[in-house]
Amino acid sequence: MLGINGPEFILLLIIGVLVIGPSRLPEYTQKLANLVKEVRRMASGAREQIKEEVGIDIDEVDWKKYDPRQYDPRRIIKDALLDDDTKPVSAGAPAVAATAAVAAAEAKPKPPARVIERLAEGEAAPFDTEAT
Repeated sequence: MLGINGPEFILLLIIGVLVIGPSRLPEYTQKLANLVKEVRRMASGAREQIKEEVGIDIDEVDWKKYDPRQYDPRRIIKDALLDDDTKPVSAGAPAVAATAAVAAAEAKPKPPARVIERLAEGEAAPFDTEAT
């Protein structure tokens, strides 16, 4: 109950009796009991109202479906990597893929060498007035 163990609860009761006093204790106990009854009544009323308006019972809802922890990217990636629905790879497939990659690299044309234009000694750098 709220993380309170037996000795702590008894200590709270003793402090409550000393603070409230024995003469007013029955009155406050009755108020506490009425408050608990009212909260229970309101909770059951809200449950009934939801059932009437939505048409479903709260106890029948699959809350795991609405759990935001299921959308954790790390968990999604881990599940995808551990998924066993992969196609079997033949024994020669990696060697064929490596040969195809080497052939594609050799067939790719090499880009032309980059030409760097240097300013002549004492020549001012170009200035663009619209760039400022």
